Amino acid sequence: MNQIDLQGRVAVVTGGAQGIGYATAERLLRSGATVVLWDADAARLPASCAALSALGPCHGLAVELTDEAAVSSAEAQTVAAHGRLDLLVNNAGITGGNGPTWQLAPEVWRRVLEVNLVAPYLTCRAVVPGMVARGWGRIVNIASVAGKEGNPNASHYSASKAGLIALTKSLSKELARTGVLVNAITPAVARTAMFDQMTQEQIDYMLAKIPMGRFVEPAEIAAMVAWLCSEDCSFTTGGVFDITGGRATY
Repeated sequence: MNQIDLQGRVAVVTGGAQGIGYATAERLLRSGATVVLWDADAARLPASCAALSALGPCHGLAVELTDEAAVSSAEAQTVAAHGRLDLLVNNAGITGGNGPTWQLAPEVWRRVLEVNLVAPYLTCRAVVPGMVARGWGRIVNIASVAGKEGNPNASHYSASKAGLIALTKSLSKELARTGVLVNAITPAVARTAMFDQMTQEQIDYMLAKIPMGRFVEPAEIAAMVAWLCSEDCSFTTGGVFDITGGRATY
């Protein structure tokens, strides 16, 4: 593992109690950061934080990320406890199951948009003023190749991730001269608990689209996040970084 220096940085990872978020928290801790997990899964948080604490300072807050007041409170608690908030990784997301667009229930469609797009807007809204005031910050949004290509039978998920890419580009331009950089990653699918929300047909479809013939590992995504959170990432903002094993063509 290549070493990236995040000593003294305080990072928030949303949805960090499992999957890609957990792997990201692990990599940031190994790089010297203090990590705070914001996750709606209050039952899973204590065990995840306990395991991660073997690598460095890790704390958890149970947060409903689609609730503006809850997100604002989490930001205030994090800064009060640690004195700053330097890094935000918007990782939390859901697939909402699979089906043709006209067969997806409106409430399911809306919930996917709320979790995958509105929640990152709310977290950015909460943390950006402090980052700007301190003159430094890194925001990494975990989007998806589905947001670039549009997966069939996943219009809600694809649309939410396309929106997250656009949010990344808009916010990055607004913050370009502040020292706060905003980038996105567009992974192919990783084998995480999100597979439980998908049909086997959908899983097979996504694997068939990857020229490398395998799914991305959460640790591989985490490695890219770590660089985007670092001082070495100094002239890149509004970027959308492919990690799809050759699937993406642009």
